[in-house]
Amino acid sequence: MSPKELNYVEDALGHEQFLKTQCQDAIKNLQDGELKNCVQQIYEKHQQLFDSFYHLT
Repeated sequence: MSPKELNYVEDALGHEQFLKTQCQDAIKNLQDGELKNCVQQIYEKHQQLFDSFYHLT
C-alpha cells in the first residue's frame, strides 16, 4: 500500500471512529427506545466499516 493510500485509510478510520463516538453519545442520551435502536444499528454499521478499513492496513 502506498503512503497516500495509507493516509486515505487512516482518514477513513478517524471518520468512522468519530461517527461511532457520536452514535454512542446519542444512545446514552436518547429516551425513545425505537430511536435508540435505530442509532444502535447505525453504530454497528460504522463498527463494521471501521473493522473493514482497519484490516486494510
